[in-house]
Amino acid sequence: MDLSLSYILNELGEDRENYFNAIAPPIVQTSNFAFKKVDELGKAFQDEMAGYLYSRGLNPTVDILRKKLAALDRAEDCLVFNSGAAAIYAAVMANVKAGDHIVSVDRPYSWAQHLFNKILPRFGVVTTYIDGTQIENFERAIIPSTTLIYLESPNSWGFALQDLKAVAELARAEGITTICDNSYCTPLYQRPVEMGIDISLQSATKYIGGHSDTVAGVITGSSAMMRKIFENEYMTVGSGIQPFNAWLLIRGLRTLPVRLEKIGRNTEQVVDFLINHPLIERVIHPFHPSFPQYELAKRQMEGACGLVSFVVRTDNRDSLVRFAESLRHILMAVSWGGYESLIIPGCASVPPEQFDAGNPAHRIFRLYIGLEEPDYIIADLEQGLMKIP
Repeated sequence: MDLSLSYILNELGEDRENYFNAIAPPIVQTSNFAFKKVDELGKAFQDEMAGYLYSRGLNPTVDILRKKLAALDRAEDCLVFNSGAAAIYAAVMANVKAGDHIVSVDRPYSWAQHLFNKILPRFGVVTTYIDGTQIENFERAIIPSTTLIYLESPNSWGFALQDLKAVAELARAEGITTICDNSYCTPLYQRPVEMGIDISLQSATKYIGGHSDTVAGVITGSSAMMRKIFENEYMTVGSGIQPFNAWLLIRGLRTLPVRLEKIGRNTEQVVDFLINHPLIERVIHPFHPSFPQYELAKRQMEGACGLVSFVVRTDNRDSLVRFAESLRHILMAVSWGGYESLIIPGCASVPPEQFDAGNPAHRIFRLYIGLEEPDYIIADLEQGLMKIP
């Protein structure tokens, strides 16, 4: 198979001769598919992953997307869900049973943590959270009932990394399945499956979609693993993506490389501005030399995208609120990956009466640097910071 980026994004899976030679893939907006032969219908009943029966399972538009995303990750197969949370749920639930033990990195994505803390304990599944920056912490946390290691590298606030090759080797030796949330990097900048991770997971809402108009989740891995999940969690819960949303993601993939390149250039300039501003106490970005795991980031990531965190130097919450609310162009919103630059103040998650100026986590901001011109973004940050006394 041709694995060049241009081929994957523009041709793989499209089979234009089957779709009236249309340049843009069609949206096959159908709920079900007809059969002329009874035996063909019987085969579809026996194996829904081998063809098209009902769009809750497979659909031609979704299949084009699956082939592209699997190839980008250098994986055998892929499943696409209607949200990142749905992808996490299916990947985890497929690999645990009552009484099992999970090792997870500390402070994973909120809905992964909700699954570990609220839902799985009903079935006797226990999760141990660790600092994943040291391989020794994984070694100490593993017990005989450990069946799953859950990673998020980098995570989405402090950008802590895990040594993916080292964790994969350890897990494989112990017969443990590994999952890595790769939403920060996308397959263009990091491919966990190539480093031995069993399941690479990402929120396609972010850079894959790229336009802040689609919610989706992706898992990639071996054909056997994808079939296992398809035949159980995927089909039973009915959390597969709809054809129109799959088409939007295919459209997003067309421009993914050029968008990431532009966001990367913007980020370098914005980070330089923040690093040198007297009101900024600390800037956190994996590809800046001040980052504690900078060497690991350069070794296992081919690039770093537009998420940056920074801590503001102030003694009161009102100053943080004033800065956030005075931004004219950077929108206060969750997520990332679209055109628009976005920001989240950490203090929004802290009741005002519990605010502690001595805690950097209460003075942190997560900034997503979008596709606007860097001077435009910097000017907005600068005028906002001027509102802090």
